[in-house]
Amino acid sequence: MGFEPPQRLVRALGETYGDAAADAWLSRLPELARQAVGLRNLDVERVVAPGGRSSLVALVRLPDGTPAALKVAPPFAAPDLERAALAHWNGWGTVRLLDTAGAGADAAGAGLLLERLHTEVSLRSLPEAKALLEAAGTVRRLWVAPPEGHGFESVAARTARQAGAMRAVRDTGAAALVSAALDARDELLADSPEELLLHGNFRQGKVLAGDRAPWLAVGPEPLVGERAYDLARLVRDRVEDLVAAASGPTSGRRRVNKLADSLDVDRERLRGWTLFRAVESGTRALAAGRRQDGELLLEFAGWL
Repeated sequence: MGFEPPQRLVRALGETYGDAAADAWLSRLPELARQAVGLRNLDVERVVAPGGRSSLVALVRLPDGTPAALKVAPPFAAPDLERAALAHWNGWGTVRLLDTAGAGADAAGAGLLLERLHTEVSLRSLPEAKALLEAAGTVRRLWVAPPEGHGFESVAARTARQAGAMRAVRDTGAAALVSAALDARDELLADSPEELLLHGNFRQGKVLAGDRAPWLAVGPEPLVGERAYDLARLVRDRVEDLVAAASGPTSGRRRVNKLADSLDVDRERLRGWTLFRAVESGTRALAAGRRQDGELLLEFAGWL
């Protein structure tokens, strides 16, 4: 079968990594996917759409009929680090890695072979209060000591790159929030309390229904640092609903406190990282021409 990339993937890769890099990899994607399938003698059912923002995911079956999912991502999305993190978690709170074929050779198209989850059912299908409760229970399982000699990026390094891009934003309306977010980052990094393995992009849409466990995390962008950083993206889930509600500012601040208390995270550290990550995402959306998304995130950040 063909391996046509979903449009969501095409747009997101171009925005995140640049059109030239994205186009070069996308032109090779069908052949890379065929290589990954042939390496394991898989039967392909279909490509998941709209799918993810940094990889193509296909539902497949192993030679013995076992259902699985094959994920093929560009080397600049660091699939080798995702593989290492999933191997370390070994299915504890996350989708399970089914093989090590091609480990260290993702650029050649080996991909990641994963257990099959229910791709159409994420925590976003639940009422908000229940979704946040299940999300908290899932993410706490991921916060473990990283393996010795790991190659994962640190929160300090990742946010340093992001801070550089934020400083280049020319939108005068965002200047005060950018300054506040950068100050918050500096203060937080001056006294980081722990170094744990983090998901890196944890939110409701990254937790899918499974058979082995009710809910399992997928799509990590692993790094090492403190829990408050990992929890910060979850705080703004369903931000469009928060902004649309008259009680949005109060509800947003209450969510920070509730999540912090439920996971024994310092409230102010969570507030600071939530501010930084919301402003970073908002300014990146503005730079990509997604003004409505950017303004929504910056309005949320202003409440903090």
